[in-house]
Amino acid sequence: MADSEADTASTRAGQDGKVIITCAVTGAIHTPTMSPHLPITPDEIADSAIEAAEAGAAILHLHARDPGTGQPKQDPELFMQFLPRIKQATDAVLNITTGGGLGMALEERLAPAHRAEPEVTSLNMGSMNFSVAQLAGRYDTWKHDWEQPYLESTWDLIYPNTFHMIERIIREVGHAYGTRFEYECYDIGHLYNLRQFADRGLIEPPFLIQGIFGIAGGMGADLENFIHFRSMADKLFGSDYRLSALGVGRFQMRFLTLSALFGGHVRVGLEDSLFIGRRQLAESNAAQVRKIRRIVEELGLEVATPEEARAMLALKGGDRVAF
Repeated sequence: MADSEADTASTRAGQDGKVIITCAVTGAIHTPTMSPHLPITPDEIADSAIEAAEAGAAILHLHARDPGTGQPKQDPELFMQFLPRIKQATDAVLNITTGGGLGMALEERLAPAHRAEPEVTSLNMGSMNFSVAQLAGRYDTWKHDWEQPYLESTWDLIYPNTFHMIERIIREVGHAYGTRFEYECYDIGHLYNLRQFADRGLIEPPFLIQGIFGIAGGMGADLENFIHFRSMADKLFGSDYRLSALGVGRFQMRFLTLSALFGGHVRVGLEDSLFIGRRQLAESNAAQVRKIRRIVEELGLEVATPEEARAMLALKGGDRVAF
């Protein structure tokens, strides 16, 4: 890119051209059959998260799972088995899901945030069809009975995030605890939803806007969609936001590279993709962090530390959480 474009990208990336790497450690989409490297138990989640932070992730996005079956769970006590340990071992920002697992009620989804009062939680900005049913046909046998029905059920699933539900999360988590949000936007309309809450004065900048590409029901994993998404975010939020992006599955690294090229931040992790290369399973979250870090640094950018990420996103600090 031209020098002026590079300067613009460096400015948009945050402080002195530094890029925040988020790592989404386990998620609620992939199942144990799909990879032996998917963290399941609290110990595995803690170890994987710590290793990702040591590799360069400034933010760790965290879900919990049943230690025996790997099924997504929002039991606060499961979160408390790994949150303090990760905090003790790293300075990373710990970001707790409010999405939980597909099909969960809002009260269940919010329970870990109420227990932990974290610096950041995720916040999905709209209801949507959300299907991972296509994954159900890729395996002949399953480690656990719940996996295939869980995936197949998403063909007839609407993931609910009504305006009322979004407002509840903003008030009950954001206003109550000083928690800020990773605004997960799966479509252009989600940007307008976010603008509506900003116009009402319920949320304040800087907004960490996570563009998500490749989930069936949301924006497709076409690079043109990223360009349009960024353009509309610029139009709606100007300098009041920080752009980040993730691409699902095999699209992961190309979307992250494009985000970094355009002055944005990046999100990797086994929640979003189980792979490190073509048909090659990632052996850890840290492997993906190291790969995107190499790409970012070869683009002439620097990776942000947790404290730099906190400054960019105006976070309350790790000393003001409840774990």
